[in-house]
This record gives sequence, structure tokens and C-alpha cells, in this order.
Amino acid sequence: MAITQEAVPHTHGEQLKKRSLGVPSLVFLIIAASAPLTVLAGGVPSSFAVTELLGVPLSYLALGLILVFFAVGYGAMSARISNAGAFYAYVAAGLGKRQGLAASGLALVSYNLMQVGLYGIFGFALSSLLATLASVEVAWWICALVGWAIVAVLGVSAVDFSAKVLGVLVVLEFVIVIVVNFFSFQNAPEGISTATIEPSNFIGVGLGTALAFGIAAFMGFESGAIYSEETKDPQRSVPRTTFIAVGLISLFYAFSAWALSVGIGPSNIIGRSQELGPDLPFVMLDEFGFKILADLGHVVFITSLLAALVAFHNSVARYFFSLGRERVIPSWFGKTSDRSGAPQSGSIAQTTIGIVAIIIFAVAGNGSELGVMYPVLTMFTWLTNAAAFGLIFLLVVTSLSIIRYFNNNPYEHGILVRVVFPVLALIGLSAVFVLIMMNFDTMIGDTGPASLVWIMPAVIILAGIIGFLRGEQLRRSNPEIFEHIGQGGQRLDAAPQERIES
Repeated sequence: MAITQEAVPHTHGEQLKKRSLGVPSLVFLIIAASAPLTVLAGGVPSSFAVTELLGVPLSYLALGLILVFFAVGYGAMSARISNAGAFYAYVAAGLGKRQGLAASGLALVSYNLMQVGLYGIFGFALSSLLATLASVEVAWWICALVGWAIVAVLGVSAVDFSAKVLGVLVVLEFVIVIVVNFFSFQNAPEGISTATIEPSNFIGVGLGTALAFGIAAFMGFESGAIYSEETKDPQRSVPRTTFIAVGLISLFYAFSAWALSVGIGPSNIIGRSQELGPDLPFVMLDEFGFKILADLGHVVFITSLLAALVAFHNSVARYFFSLGRERVIPSWFGKTSDRSGAPQSGSIAQTTIGIVAIIIFAVAGNGSELGVMYPVLTMFTWLTNAAAFGLIFLLVVTSLSIIRYFNNNPYEHGILVRVVFPVLALIGLSAVFVLIMMNFDTMIGDTGPASLVWIMPAVIILAGIIGFLRGEQLRRSNPEIFEHIGQGGQRLDAAPQERIES
């Protein structure tokens, strides 16, 4: 039995800007969230430092393979359902409307935590750069507010304009990472060693932690579906860009992590990562005699963080929009700008959350013994790792919903698309989720109370429970709204006026 329903009618000011994004723009939006230079400077050294595992580059290939399996079913789903709520709509279609609202709660909290957490490292990085290049001491939270203001403006701008801005920033990131890779191989102190890409150095005690840390580098790869209502050809663009993004970032991250290990030397990469952290690639360039490039790298690192902030802000705004449009939350959230077509109300809501979080951490960190590292070791580390926990759990649930959806609605897809690849994705993502739970204390560090190990995941799970209960409440009190949960976008698997058919 195939179930399709008439979409919720839209009124003026409740529609996103149609047909404004092509494949290149969508790729830039996705990769901006993954932030290549942020991964090279932050993710790779952190993985080497914490896991003490030489085979870190291979973790990106392993995770990329799992996400390719996921992308098969995810792409097929996005070709059937075009909705700015993405996960929310897919889970509603596959597992049920209450479960869809539970997924929306997980998504909203997780994306907000990821976006807000990035202000911590952005503020620190900009403050550090000003101190180094201009000898000006500026508090991290003031620098974070600068980023917040830029994001607030871009968030209510037309999505194609944001895509162009992010496109320039992403290209700059790739250029800097490629330059770092080039000089790493040119100045390799121990020669072009393959030690860090040998399987024997990947299978070890730190493997689980490496996968748990590494998955954060891919967060945002799934965001193509969030822009499906704004793309020129959602049935083709979203699946295509998802595959391009996953393939590109997994190969690029693996190669760049290997190059960095060659530039530092396999025998020193772990120790130097523990010593220098995010400064490692820039210190390496400085030691090679390229101080100007090192300084430029610091600048682009900040723009890389800004690009990721904008990308995750856009994701949050569109989830708010999707839920508001369907009256699941106050209809105010479903309003868009008449001028730009951007989800204006959702953007303002996310902007408000951002400034409140910056103020809270600024006050809490005043006089902290952690000193200048406070926003990195608390705001950034706590919130982004909690977000990774939530988003991976959401990927697991979505994999299950994809299997269920195509079991009921096989269409023309073969068993590989409907069952085999989604099941492999479900198994792989479930394993990564378990590893994150097992290593969550290591991921968030020891800079806060021990209770954070269960408080942060509990907040995310609670958001899902609240979403489910909201669905049950709507089922009982407002069947009309309940009936249209997940249906606010365009159903690409049926004619607009087609109703339930057996």
C-alpha cells in the first residue's frame, strides 16, 4: 500500500525561495558545514592526540564508506520527499508521525548545539589572531559576537547569496589545505612514509575513539536534503550532491591527515598533536619558513569556522520553518522573508539562541582557571560533541525509517537500494553510536562536572521524548495538524492532489 497525501497549503510569506540552488551551490553549502580546514587544524590533531593511534587517516575512509551506504537510501528518499525538515519528514514517512516529531526534536537540539558550540572556538581563534598579528587583546566573547552578527545578517539573506559567500570561503579552505599538503610532502622530515595509512596501525586500542572523534568531521554532509525545496531539481540534485560531498570529504580528509603526518613525521605526529593541537599545521608552515602562509592559514581557519556557523544556522532555521509551517510549533516560525525567501523567523530564533549561549558562557567563564582556553574546552568541546551524539543517533533512526519506508513503498528500486545498503548503514552507524557513548567522557574532556557525561546526552534524548509526546498530544487534540505532519513540503512520489490509495 502506497500512502501519499495532499500537502499542507501554503500562504504568502510561508514559502522558501524556489529553484535558487544548483548542484555546485548545494555542494558548497554541504562542505561548508564540514569545514575542511577546521577538520585539518582541529579534528585531525585531536584524533592523533587523544587516540594515540597512527592510523587516523584510515578512520576517515572507514567512516566515509559507512556514510556512502547511508547516502544510497537517503538519496533515494530525498528523491521522493522534498522537505526542509529532511530527517523529520523522512522519519515521519517511514516510522510514523509521532516518531517524526521525536526526530525533529533531536535535530533541532543537535543542530543548535553544533552551531552554538562553534562560537566558542571562533571567538578564541579570532581573539588569538588579533593578539598575534595586531597585538590587540580582545575578549573571546566579543570576537564571538562579531561572528554572531555576520551570521545573523547572512541568515536572513537569500540562500543563493549565502551559497556564493560560502563558496568563496570553501575554495579558500581547500587552497590552504592543499598548500599545507604540498609543503608537507616537500619537507617530509622522515620521507614519504606510509606508516599512518597502513592497516596494522589502524586496528588497535584507539580504533573506537578514532571513529567516535572522526565522525564529527562529516557532520553536515546530510544537509543537502534540508535545501531540497530551494533546489532547481531536487530529485536529482540532492542525491547527487550528497554522494559528491561524502566521497570528496572522506578522500580529502584521509589524504590531508596522511599528508600532515608526513609533514610532521610519523614518529612525532602524536606528540606534536598533543603539544600544539589546532595550531599544528600552522606551526609546521612557520617552521618550514612560510610564516606568511601560516598567518594566512590562521585567517582562513577563522573564515572556515564562519562558513560552518552559517551552514548550521541555515539548517536550524529551516527546521524551525518546517515545523512552524505545519503548525506543530507556533506558526510564527513558518514565516519567510518576502524579499529574500529565507526562513526569517526561524533564523531570528536561532540567532537569539546563539547570543543567549554566548552571554551565558561569557559570564560563567569570567575568571576561569582555564584562562584563554575556556571557550574551546567548554563551549566548543561540550556542545559540539553532544551534537555529534545526537546527529549520529538521528542517522541511525533515519536508516531504520528508510528501510521501513521502501519496504512499504518499493517503487522501482532494487533490493540493494531498499535493503542491503540501508542495513549496512544501520549496522555501521549503530556501531559508531555505541563507540561515542563508550568514549563520551573522553570526548568532552574533564573540564566540567562528571555529571556532564550523562546530562548532555540526556538533554538530547529528552528533546526526542518531548517531540514524541507533542505528536501524541496533537493526535488526540488536533487530528488535522497531526495528519499533515511531515507533509509540508513537496511530495515527489505523487501528484499534488493525490490522496490515500491502496
